[in-house]
Amino acid sequence: MINKKTAYIGCLGLIGIITTEFGVIGVLPQLAEYYHITIDKAGVLLSAFALVIAITGPFMMLMASGFDRKKVMLTAISIFLITGIVSSFGPPFWLLLTVRILPAFLQPVYISSAIAAAVASGDKKHEHQLMGIVLGGIAIAMVTTVPLATYLAGIFTWKASFMVQTAVSALAVFGIMKSLPPMPVKTRKSYGSQLQILKQSSFLLSTAMNFFMIAAWFSTYSYFADYLGKVKHMDEKMISYMLFLFGITGIGANWISGKMLSKSVPLTTALFLCGTIIVPFALQYSGGNTWSTILVIAIWGFLYAPCFLNASAYMISAAPHALEFANSLATSFGNFGVSVGTIVSGWVIVHHGVAMSPWVGMCFGLLSLLMIGMRSLIERSREPVSCI
Repeated sequence: MINKKTAYIGCLGLIGIITTEFGVIGVLPQLAEYYHITIDKAGVLLSAFALVIAITGPFMMLMASGFDRKKVMLTAISIFLITGIVSSFGPPFWLLLTVRILPAFLQPVYISSAIAAAVASGDKKHEHQLMGIVLGGIAIAMVTTVPLATYLAGIFTWKASFMVQTAVSALAVFGIMKSLPPMPVKTRKSYGSQLQILKQSSFLLSTAMNFFMIAAWFSTYSYFADYLGKVKHMDEKMISYMLFLFGITGIGANWISGKMLSKSVPLTTALFLCGTIIVPFALQYSGGNTWSTILVIAIWGFLYAPCFLNASAYMISAAPHALEFANSLATSFGNFGVSVGTIVSGWVIVHHGVAMSPWVGMCFGLLSLLMIGMRSLIERSREPVSCI
């Protein structure tokens, strides 16, 4: 029987992180109205957060790789807590943007440390299952705190969404402080040995796949509330229900993906990635039919949810001996994808309308599938030819 306690604590902290990063998605229209800015400028609250992670993530991970994992995780979540407190007071936009950027420096450090700690508590055959528990915090946040933040913002003001983020981060700080033992790093790997993975073509292709895949999903998801409001004509209350539905289908998807990854990482990644092609057509042809739209959102949430788990597993499979650094790169390039997907889709929305955002995602999705195909071809060419 495997010890899942560390994985569940890591999951709790990730719920706090995701609530902070993505909780803003449901209130972007309100923020744009409050600060008298356009929706694409409000989207900078998401894209800037992700861009900081993309640029600094790997370097922060290398710097933190020798520190006690409990202290690293606790420090990261504490900064997220402070961010939530300041944001809930409705500061000027420049200050709101600043305090949202600060915790982004430590987000990949937290995720990599939590995954490494969870994996270390079990054996190799349970690696993907333990990773799935930690990264399941993404889906849990999508089904609980993210829609709750949007729902409360609809009843009160957008500031209520940041209060939810503060409460979750406080709970995560308490959980890590009380439930995790000290976790010093016993053997610190040299920077050089970890950087060696950047010379591997299969790893570089995996990195590109991760970037395009996350960009594909967030081209649409970043503007989820705006899309459902303007294209599907849903009010704030209905949108919060759709966020809940989106998240609840994702919980099962993470569990299923974790099982499938144990059998085939490339095939599992490709199967869920096909959603970036299916969803735009499904949204288009669901038209104004509410029940059809609800069904599409359920499928959308199911196919989207494991994207971070699949991305991490896919990149780690190309660099199994540098798990933490590979995972920090997965987090960084994934967030680079969030940033680019949000920015590109925001530009398209301003010039052509929010209805075009799913098609932007499909273009990124096709590029991601191409990366999977290229890596598979390279790895097959390296396989020894058996002589009969």
